[in-house]
Amino acid sequence: MGSEAQGAAGAAEPTAKEMRLVISASSLGTIFEWYDFFIWGTLTTTGILGRTFFPSDNEMLATLLAWATFAVGFGFRPLGAILFGYLGDRLGRKYTFLVTITLMGVATAGIGLIPGYAVIGAAAPVLIILLRIAQGLALGGEYGGAAIYVAEHSSDGRAGYHTGYIQASVVGGFILSLAVVLLFKMALGGVWDSWGWRAPFLFSILLLLVSLWMRLKLSESPVFKAMKEAGETASNPFVESFTYPGNLGRLFVALFGIAAGLTVIWYTSMFSVLSFLTGPQRVDETTAQLITGAAAFAGLFFFVWFGSLSDRIGRKKPIVWGYALTLAALFPAFWVIGSAANPGLAAAAERAPVVVSGPHCSYDPFASVQPEACGKLLDYFSKKGVAYTKAQASALDVTIGGARVEDVSPAGLDAALKAAGYDLAKQVPPARNIVIIFGAILVLMALSGATYGPVAALLTEMFPSRIRYSSMSIPYHIGTGYFGGFLPFISQYIIARTGDPYAGLWYTFAVVAMALVVTLFGLKSRPAEG
Repeated sequence: MGSEAQGAAGAAEPTAKEMRLVISASSLGTIFEWYDFFIWGTLTTTGILGRTFFPSDNEMLATLLAWATFAVGFGFRPLGAILFGYLGDRLGRKYTFLVTITLMGVATAGIGLIPGYAVIGAAAPVLIILLRIAQGLALGGEYGGAAIYVAEHSSDGRAGYHTGYIQASVVGGFILSLAVVLLFKMALGGVWDSWGWRAPFLFSILLLLVSLWMRLKLSESPVFKAMKEAGETASNPFVESFTYPGNLGRLFVALFGIAAGLTVIWYTSMFSVLSFLTGPQRVDETTAQLITGAAAFAGLFFFVWFGSLSDRIGRKKPIVWGYALTLAALFPAFWVIGSAANPGLAAAAERAPVVVSGPHCSYDPFASVQPEACGKLLDYFSKKGVAYTKAQASALDVTIGGARVEDVSPAGLDAALKAAGYDLAKQVPPARNIVIIFGAILVLMALSGATYGPVAALLTEMFPSRIRYSSMSIPYHIGTGYFGGFLPFISQYIIARTGDPYAGLWYTFAVVAMALVVTLFGLKSRPAEG
């Protein structure tokens, strides 16, 4: 790809100063755009958005609805990839991602202005969903544009290193969302729960102005300018993406081998960890955000380093290694986090496991009120974040550590759990344990860096330049949008149904296993021609 870019650009190779501007403007815009997209997920882990925009007496249902709304944005990313991919291949890289970042900034600020369900009723979730759709459309066009723009400016042998900054910028958006939430929470104090949480959404307007100012300084991609001058741009890049010789196979690998695998690792290492700490592990919310944010910041290095490494050893090897090591380390990393986050709770669960027995003992996370007595018990333990196992029996029964609980009312269960050593108050782990949690998250971040760092360069090289924006964006956003975007919702649903706080990891494990097989046997090392 580097030779293609240089051949197209002729003697107009960017200077070191120009390359720094290309990388910094593209990366900052990407950080801001992912901040806009991730701020919903960051605040969903606090429970505020579920309580504000969705009607429910069931806390688990409100959380699931908030995560489902998070997933809606991802669901529309492929449509944004089609729309803006078409424009990027027809009109140019620069102006297309100027449009996408504007749409994203306006939609994000709009979320901060929507009244809650208590004020405007069902119109609240409807408006929120429409704005999340707008965010999804915008993000569908942003990532491909920024990655391609940087890659097409890169000299031979440096595309992985340069685009590694774009990959790290995705993590940067998550870190920025955590930092802004924490800063506003501290600054606004007592009004945070009532209206202060809206400030991070409105902050997006400032980020939009900065991003537009920087990106307006950029010139068009040299590869696109050369194609346009030669009259070689695609007449219909969307159609050509599916008819260009050999492209269907590349699209398949990009979707199921690359996008699906890397995105579930990334979302597991960030959003699943954060939900795990604040939910079943009962870690203080601010503490959990600080630990996760610090580990994410430290992990930025891996995205750039693995991108640079791929320039020397090829794009495929780090991705395959990352997938294989994720399968080996995923559950152990979370076991380490769980044992260190709340040692007393972990010891109580091992010493005095909760068993709920009864006929037809099932739990429906989508029900406002559980119809069966056994379901009500499971609902109680799910809301408390207490792990449980189910057993078939002719009569309803609850045991904690083998001892039968006579009073199964909420007050009786509270007393029984306390007597068994379950401390369900919010915890701040001791310093030594915080270091252990940080290290385990950093391992997950390293695995994410190995699978994500080389990908912008890889996907740019996989597809011909005339249809590159569309061909790269469509599989990437289908894979990340559906496999990754629905991960928090699916994981939470699995956990709610099973009562096992680790059970949601099986979704990540299965997707990574699929991606490993597809990548191992389907990914070719040779870039696409043309």
